[in-house]
Amino acid sequence: MKLKKPFSPEVLYNHIVHYYIDKKGVTIDEANKIAQNIITRELQRHVCQDVRCKHLSSDHIKNQDTCIIIDCPCTKFVSIIKNVQHV
Repeated sequence: MKLKKPFSPEVLYNHIVHYYIDKKGVTIDEANKIAQNIITRELQRHVCQDVRCKHLSSDHIKNQDTCIIIDCPCTKFVSIIKNVQHV
C-alpha cells in the first residue's frame, strides 16, 4: 500500500505566480489572485469531505482511501468540491 504524496500549497502557489507573470505577462496582483483561487480549489480537493474526518488525502492510504489517523472514524476518502469559484 502506498501513501499519497503530501500536498504543498506554498510550492504550488510560487509556481503558479511565476508562470502567470513570466509566461502569460499578467501583473503581480492578478497572478496572486489567480494563485489564491487555484490554491483554494486544490486544498478543498485534497481534504477529505467526510464531516467526521477532514484530513488531507496524504493521510489516507492510496489504494483503499482509508484514513491512517488512528482515532478517525473515516473509512473512505470522500472527494466533493462545492461552492468554489473557478478562474
